Amino acid sequence: MASAHSSTTLAGAGEPVQSETSVSAIDENAITGEGAIDVSKSDTAKSATKKKARGIGSLVDGFLNLLSSIPFGIVLLILLIIACMIGMLIQQQELETFQAYYAELTPAEKTVYGKLGFFDIYHAWYFNLLLLMLSLNIILASIDHFPAAWSFIRRKKLTASPTFAMTQRFREEVDAPGAARKDLTERATRAAKTMRFRVRVTEEEARTTIFAERGVWNRLGAYVVHIGLLTIFLGGFMTSRGFTGMLPVTPDKSADRMIQNVFNVENATTEFAVGQREMLLPFTVEGLDIQQKLIDKTRGIDAGNTLDWLTRVRIHDHETGQTTDALVHMNSPYDYRGYRFFQASFNPLGSARTVKILATHLAGGKTEELSVDRNGQAKLSDGTLVKFIEFNPHVTFSQDGRIDFGSTEYENPAAHLIYIKPDGTEGNLWAFNQNFIPQVSSAPFLKSKFMNDPSYQFTLMDFEKVPLAHTLSVQYDPGAKIVYIGFTILCLTLIFVFFFSHQRLWIVIEDNKVYLGGDSNRNRLGFEDRARKLANLIRQQ
Repeated sequence: MASAHSSTTLAGAGEPVQSETSVSAIDENAITGEGAIDVSKSDTAKSATKKKARGIGSLVDGFLNLLSSIPFGIVLLILLIIACMIGMLIQQQELETFQAYYAELTPAEKTVYGKLGFFDIYHAWYFNLLLLMLSLNIILASIDHFPAAWSFIRRKKLTASPTFAMTQRFREEVDAPGAARKDLTERATRAAKTMRFRVRVTEEEARTTIFAERGVWNRLGAYVVHIGLLTIFLGGFMTSRGFTGMLPVTPDKSADRMIQNVFNVENATTEFAVGQREMLLPFTVEGLDIQQKLIDKTRGIDAGNTLDWLTRVRIHDHETGQTTDALVHMNSPYDYRGYRFFQASFNPLGSARTVKILATHLAGGKTEELSVDRNGQAKLSDGTLVKFIEFNPHVTFSQDGRIDFGSTEYENPAAHLIYIKPDGTEGNLWAFNQNFIPQVSSAPFLKSKFMNDPSYQFTLMDFEKVPLAHTLSVQYDPGAKIVYIGFTILCLTLIFVFFFSHQRLWIVIEDNKVYLGGDSNRNRLGFEDRARKLANLIRQQ
């Protein structure tokens, strides 16, 4: 019966028999080496994979440790400062004067500077790489060291022993024979608050600990400095994406494109390629007026005789449809939607902002004086309208009888006028200065052509000197405001970091004695002076 039962169980279930067969097959295959499962090979592969993973992990850890190390960050900062100094010492190719600067360099300087990208260093790949790596270094170093700084804020040691207090950098004892612990606690608490400490009192069976602290947030000052630096770096990177161009401004003329000089110094040896390209602006700049304040009004309009250049423009915004009047003059740029307008140069050809004209009636000799703005107009007493069209600082006559520009200097100045009489008669003529009128009058052909009004003779009496046009430098700097914010954060934080400190003082009261011990993260002399005053206050009370 027993054997029958056993037989039935095995045969009826079936699974144990299959299990034994499978195990036997596996064992046999493992012994003969013919099966699909090879334990020794599997272990070897796993071991190799683990070693490879550990190797890659150690490389990544090493790289991150290097990138987050403070010495490496200092090296990156020094390299970035050197690159910025190169950009200041070597003129950058976006400047208008770069072509003249480049021509004065030796062939070796042209080659070396060009190959290393020194002529456009703020757009060089290595400059942006330095910015990126230094930013990563600051971020990673902050992450590494922040928990330790945060522990000063969140975890405070509120209890201490006399031994602990006496092992601090600053330590002092105050004897108070016969004084009760409660009285000493009150005296010490008042003294600490008088010295502007924040106080937390912890009572124990054998002693009382007063934890006095001030300036704990100073521990986080370094991280705010990091935020300021990162903000500056971000603004600097955005600034490097900007551009600069030149915009000529002539009264009563408009422009919506600026001209950018393009220099090719990639293969800088002895050749230098210069080109220009137009860049469309998101607004139109209309010239309203230009003015030049001279030191000596009898001299020319050269830069050495100039106090200031003033350019008045009207900006017509294409997107908003608004108009904005702006004044740009020396050392006073104008900012508009991330674009900054500077005074850059001027057209050396002399012109006039206003002219004073003496109109003489040829019939009766009566004279009238008119003051006419450039592109403006004025009326005579008989209703004749006089318009100021153009100005010539040095009149000369060509062989075919045309008026030419002799030079940029004011030698024989004249103003081109158009007159419209009340009856609708129109004509144009030139108002010459008194010294030049006899020369023109002596030539009947010139007189009839350029002084052809039978009713009046117009004489140029005076004029306000200005250039023909001003040239504004237009700089698109999307990162300027961000840089300003970064420097503001940096300056305020540096003041906070270096003019304040985190001061901690443990005041332990035990056995009619007061033990004071503490330290400061900076300005220890100031802290010790404050702690001694606190101890004296406890003694005096």
